Amino acid sequence: MKVLVAIDKSPESQIALRYACHLLEHFDATVDALHVKQDVTQLVLEDFDVPFLKKKDPAKKVEEETEGVKRKIIEACQVCLAGKVPCEPKIVVGEPAEEILRVAREGNYDLIVLGSHGHSALAGFLLGTIHTKILHHTRRPVLIARSYKTIEKVLIAYRGTKCDQSALHFIAPLLARKKPQITVLHVQETELGESKEFAEACLLYSDKVLESFDHIPVTKHVEGDFVRETLNEILTNDYDLLVLGAYGHQKPKILKVISDEALTLVGRTTTPVLVYRDKKDRA
Repeated sequence: MKVLVAIDKSPESQIALRYACHLLEHFDATVDALHVKQDVTQLVLEDFDVPFLKKKDPAKKVEEETEGVKRKIIEACQVCLAGKVPCEPKIVVGEPAEEILRVAREGNYDLIVLGSHGHSALAGFLLGTIHTKILHHTRRPVLIARSYKTIEKVLIAYRGTKCDQSALHFIAPLLARKKPQITVLHVQETELGESKEFAEACLLYSDKVLESFDHIPVTKHVEGDFVRETLNEILTNDYDLLVLGAYGHQKPKILKVISDEALTLVGRTTTPVLVYRDKKDRA
């Protein structure tokens, strides 16, 4: 597995790298820590607003910042190396979201990891434009990490879609050696006409997949609104990771963006979230 972790000078991105390394510990994976360096030309234009004020040479400023980030990457990579996961810094120049998407696509990465910037006690972590753009436009799973702690409790919000099924097959082997307590939550959306039989079939399928990787999942079946009930489960229990598919029951056929429900859950919880998308899915 190839994993791309986006790194900037913020502490949150360093936490994301450490979290990813912990998740991948003793797994057959490699990690590239990507830092998108500022374009010096753009920086000069931004500094041109006060031409008479003496400022540090923009190129030197960018290089010093890049070297500082690189040192932090190497330090954070020790967590990966301790878990036998190769970890290397990678430096490119350009606009962050565009470069992260480009490198992930051209490098055929299997997972993108981002740190989360900004926190609201009321609404969870606030998503910036970079996060939102990547979530909407990538064809790869995206992990947004908010904290660095041992992964002991995992919640899988499972709606039974094809995307959700693929998410199960993606996360189950990653967690096979850690053996966390996995809870599978299925919200029976009665307002959408979902039957109890379908809900039960979903939980049986999730059980079968997870047990094939020697997990012993706990299954929960509730009725109501998917977002509300999922948030309630997260608030009630202290989970270390939330896993969900990027699409709802109505998968977009033209604009391949994630569902409003998935975006809402990402933005309204302080729990690390893995939003699954299949990079082979072109529909």
